[in-house]
Amino acid sequence: MIEVKNVSKSFDGLKALDKLNINVSKGSIYGLVGPNGAGKSTIIRHITGIFKQDEGEVLVNGQPVFENPEVKSGIAYISDDVFFYNQATIHDMMKFYKGVCPNFSVERYEKLRGAFELKENAKMRSLSKGMQKQAAFWLTVSMCPEVLVLDEPVDGLDPVMRRQIWGILMSDVMENGTTVLVSSHNLRELEDVCDHVGIMNRGRLLLERSLSDMQENIVKVHFALSEEKQLPEGLDILHTSTSGRLKTIIVRGKAEDITNKIATVQPLFMDLIPLSLEEIFIYELGGEHYEVKDIIL
Repeated sequence: MIEVKNVSKSFDGLKALDKLNINVSKGSIYGLVGPNGAGKSTIIRHITGIFKQDEGEVLVNGQPVFENPEVKSGIAYISDDVFFYNQATIHDMMKFYKGVCPNFSVERYEKLRGAFELKENAKMRSLSKGMQKQAAFWLTVSMCPEVLVLDEPVDGLDPVMRRQIWGILMSDVMENGTTVLVSSHNLRELEDVCDHVGIMNRGRLLLERSLSDMQENIVKVHFALSEEKQLPEGLDILHTSTSGRLKTIIVRGKAEDITNKIATVQPLFMDLIPLSLEEIFIYELGGEHYEVKDIIL
């Protein structure tokens, strides 16, 4: 559905994207995560046809996006910093969207009215940032897009509205096969809604897997060994910590293989715990020299 192939992009000699590859399947919710400056917003602007890559290809449904009105007509985008005409009301913007978006559905717009406590005749300039985000989502989902691209879509919204929006998104994917690419720093929320995740750093993709595969291939192990025993060789350890005799390691690999290896040294105690997406993010980037640092004040 969305294919990013060996895409590179530089600004004033600074490489923002470096032979980046991303694949987003049709009808999936794909979470794009990474530290600030990783290149997430840059690749989003390529996928939505705003930027043209220096090298590589950006395809949607097998067609290049840049300067392709037919492909772009099926893509909707909500940026982190939403923009509306200040003098316009929500109703004015609805009429504008209806005029320029061939798939805009007034029926869907009316159905979604109850999900957002917004006054249609209020001017956009009078709305808070959170209310403008709600308006953007209301209007954008009414476009019935084939591809929906979101950059920090629920930032600034209260917990009830965040859940409301994620519910609408997941319903749209299940009922209409919408493909969603979402970039967010709220990894806890992405863990609840995404089926695939890509981790970016320094313009490259470090990891791209289904969330279930990702969680099955990295494990936290609590264990204790007798004093004369050492961990067996061959474990791909990303992080180690110790509290008394209890040790904790973060290990890349299958839980069964890790259990069998550690069992060879007869641990006094061993417990395996799956990692959250946030923990996977931290430890994967730790190997890329982007880790939490101990600062002595």
